[in-house]
Amino acid sequence: MDHNEAETPSLTLAYKVFTFEEEKKTLSVSIPEVLDPEFGMYVWPSAVVLAQYLWTRREELRGRTVLELGAGVSLPGVVAARCGANVILSDAVKTPLCLQNCRRSCEANSLPHVLVLGLTWGEVSPDLVLLPRLDFILGSDVFYEPDDFEDVLVTVAFLLRKNPSAQFWTTYQERSADWSIEALLHRWKLNCVQVQLDTFNADKAELAGSTLPGSHSIQMMIITLKTETGL
Repeated sequence: MDHNEAETPSLTLAYKVFTFEEEKKTLSVSIPEVLDPEFGMYVWPSAVVLAQYLWTRREELRGRTVLELGAGVSLPGVVAARCGANVILSDAVKTPLCLQNCRRSCEANSLPHVLVLGLTWGEVSPDLVLLPRLDFILGSDVFYEPDDFEDVLVTVAFLLRKNPSAQFWTTYQERSADWSIEALLHRWKLNCVQVQLDTFNADKAELAGSTLPGSHSIQMMIITLKTETGL
């Protein structure tokens, strides 16, 4: 297959390469994008920032179990897997094309053992209940539609209660000053810590050999289960 451009019976694909570098170490991954505005399966700026964070934490990821929510084209999950994590990619059950693209991303990066699951935010499905013990949960731009915010946090809260020492690493693009998850975090007894992008060399217009995140304003948070002491 030509990884510059390929066609399926109904979709046109293009493969984009992202190269992460630090201390003379390099990781390149190839991510398939669907070139059709109806499906929107592109690498978004938030995904590149989250992937950069994972790359800088690669030693911590080795041998850990990681779940990516709303994976789509799966850049963060693929980077985590290439860094030695045991990765599960997930997207909504009702979006089979996204799940197909998760599998395509795994194939493009020689990751045949990565599991792909249909998980719908806000629903406690058998697949969600039967997930193995998790160390990290990932999500890039899962806080995109305000109507989805609570469903995302319901799923995250459920997983963190099952895995009290786990962390949810998430990035999002600022789209409105009126959007906030603060009240929802309080409702679901979750803590949130902002991570400054300059602490992991992500405060740049170009990252991983790409022009993303560009001029977009990206934020990163680590969300954990609130303890009895509130810390």
